[in-house]
Parts: sequence; structure tokens; C-alpha cells
Amino acid sequence: MYRSLRSLPAVSVRHNTGSLTSSFASSRPTPRFVTCQKIDSLKRGFASKSKAPPPSDVPKSKPKAFTPLRLTALDSLPIRSNPKPTRSEIHPITTLATAERYLLTQLRSRLPSDARPLHEAYWVPKWGANGAEGEVFVFNNGSFVCWGLSEKEAQRFRDTYLSEVEVSPLREPETEELEFVTDHSENTRVQGDLIILGHSPLLSQPESSLPGSLPPSALPQETLLARYAFSQALSRSTALSALEVNLDNYLSSMSFLPLNLEKTGKPGVSRRTLVKKLGELLKFRQGLNLNRGNVYDTPDFYWAEPVLESYFNSLSNALEVKARIRDVNEKITCNRCCDSS
Repeated sequence: MYRSLRSLPAVSVRHNTGSLTSSFASSRPTPRFVTCQKIDSLKRGFASKSKAPPPSDVPKSKPKAFTPLRLTALDSLPIRSNPKPTRSEIHPITTLATAERYLLTQLRSRLPSDARPLHEAYWVPKWGANGAEGEVFVFNNGSFVCWGLSEKEAQRFRDTYLSEVEVSPLREPETEELEFVTDHSENTRVQGDLIILGHSPLLSQPESSLPGSLPPSALPQETLLARYAFSQALSRSTALSALEVNLDNYLSSMSFLPLNLEKTGKPGVSRRTLVKKLGELLKFRQGLNLNRGNVYDTPDFYWAEPVLESYFNSLSNALEVKARIRDVNEKITCNRCCDSS
């Protein structure tokens, strides 16, 4: 029977399967070991060889930025699967990088009246609508971090306060999403892809670390500086993701150069174009290593506060920021050698 199926024209199998099965039934008795399910599976097998439909033209949404922190997500499972009376619900942390940098001097007059400068950021202690309130940290490097707010609400915050102070806006924002819980019976830490806000050791200089008067906030003030330290690590990682994407786009635009040099000994573009491309490459390195608020050095503020430095470093290490910076610098160095040739 299987030989008979294979000997039939393929078009008969594809377009007239009903008559095919009936003709078999009339020509000979169905063997005991052949069932309707078997025939159906054979028909599906032949149909699978047919030409696949053309891909849809509907644009796909941009995937979330990948970070190595997602690889350790299982470490947070004990917290997620074992609720405690002292533990809050799980809330989102949304980070967006939207521009090369923000004009913070102009930003102050645009933010809500309760916003306060906090070290290298502006802190908005309470913002939201429709019963959903959170806080926002806005950093100079073109990124901001929202605690307790979804990506949709974070985008609304950008449209309301930041769009007019963005320098070199990105074509599409880079995003990173984590989650957090509050639990005063636990120590503050990063566990997998979850941040636990709980008990923190005393700071060395608490008076100089916080503003003189704190307005009412959406989250406990006891963990404000811990949230700031985690936010700065997230901000730098997401800004680095934006730079990585832009550098990859640049390298793709210059992928013809090694082949042209190999085949003709010439770059295939004018000297002016080549010099402009080299300047673009140097700008990547400047943005990575030289600008204020760069992603490499540990901020001076943490030198006097080892507890906050441990929070900042724990999340930065989980996000593999230094390894990614090294990879970006190697790409820049390699491509600069090609451009110089």
C-alpha cells in the first residue's frame, strides 16, 4: 500500500486527497494494520512537502535587549515560588535608552515639581496615573530607569518630559526589563533576574549621601540609595546596548572594505567618505571611554560607600558590562586598522 501511495502523482495527493482514500477503499480491503489516523498522517506528510506560504509583511516588534542576566533567571525561582507575608508583590523595573545624552540643565524645569537632583541623576519620587505609581531616575547618558512602571508608562514619561531635551535621539529605544520585590526580612541583593529590596547595612556618610529634605515617594525611602545604585548599573548597561547596536550597524555598512582591499588594493570609496567613517568610529570610542557618565569607571560617589558600591558592582557584573566594553573596544580597534589601511 505504501508503494501505491508513492506511485501516485503528487498533485493528486495534494489536491484530491478525499478521492484518493475512497479509491483505495474500493479497490482492495484495508489491511488491519492501516488505520484512518495512519492515512491522515500520510496525507499530512505529503502536504508538508508543498511550497511554504510567503512570509507575512506585518512588521515584527523589536525583541527585548538581551543581557547575560537572563541566563541566571532560574536563581530567582525560590523567591518567586515561595511568597512570604513580609514580601510584596513582584513589580517591574523598566530601563529605556533613548538618546546619546540628555540636557540635564534644561530638564530640571520640565520635570515634576517634586523632582530632586540625586548625585548623577534626577530623581522623580512619585509619578504615574490610573492607580499605578512608581519612581524614575533620569541619567545624563540618555537613559532613565523606572521602578514600578511598565514599558508603556515609561514611554509616556519620555514623551511628556524628555523628548525635548534629547541629544541625538536613537532611531528606536533600547530597553531592559527586570523585576523587584520589597521584603524587610531579607537582605538587599540581586538574585537571578530579581532585585530584593530589604535590609541594608548602615552607610558611612548617610547625611551627605541624601538630599536635605525628601518628598513623599512611591517606594520606601530606606532603600532609596540602593535603588539609585541598581538604577545606575542598569542605566549604563542599557546605554551600552544602544552603543553596541549602533556599532554593529556601522560595521555592517563597512563590511565591503576588506573585500575591496583584498581584490583591488583600493577601498572603493572616496578619501573624504573614508575619513568621515573613521571619525564616526572614533566617536564610538569617545562615547564609550571619555564622556562624562561613561560606562566603564565606577562612579566616585561609591568610593566612600562600600555598601552601595557592592550593589552597583553586583548588578554590573551580572550584566557583564566590563566584558562587553572590552568586546566593543576590540571591534573598534580592529575596524580602525582596516580603515587606516
